[in-house]
Amino acid sequence: MTLPWITGAVAVIIAAVVLVPIFSGQAPHVAGPGGIVGRVAPVFVLQDDRGAAVSLRQYRGRVVLMNLWATWCPPCREEMPDLQRLAARERASGLVVVGVDQGESAQRARDFARALDVRYPIWIDSGQLYGRAYAALGLPTTIIVNRRGVIVRGFDGPLTYQQMQAAVGPLLTQHKAP
Repeated sequence: MTLPWITGAVAVIIAAVVLVPIFSGQAPHVAGPGGIVGRVAPVFVLQDDRGAAVSLRQYRGRVVLMNLWATWCPPCREEMPDLQRLAARERASGLVVVGVDQGESAQRARDFARALDVRYPIWIDSGQLYGRAYAALGLPTTIIVNRRGVIVRGFDGPLTYQQMQAAVGPLLTQHKAP
């Protein structure tokens, strides 16, 4: 007699565990950098490829495209010229492109960027703090931060120039934050 009652109770509990999240209106968890959209971008003090201290704090009030990369990553190499073109074209509109090398030496990153004629800032993240904070699933990973320091987009994998423009364009036309 008690077995059907217990089976029914277990079925109701399982159904509740499965169905409540679906009907509660909670957004599903998004893996990777897309899952951190809407959060304030973490600020770590790193060094640039010349040894100077740098952080996102210095770019508050500007739109930041942060690209995590490494020299061993072929797709990273392929998108860097487009990142440089975007950085040069949109600098006056308030865009800052920052390349954040993940786990390599400053000399290696600097030489690599110089060989590709990259002139946007190169930061060295030897501890891969940003890779972990942005839930990077691989490289390249690109994060777009608005003028208030909030993450508005996150991408795993390489982007085309057109995708980069589409991601930052609307932010550049918005007025600067007070």
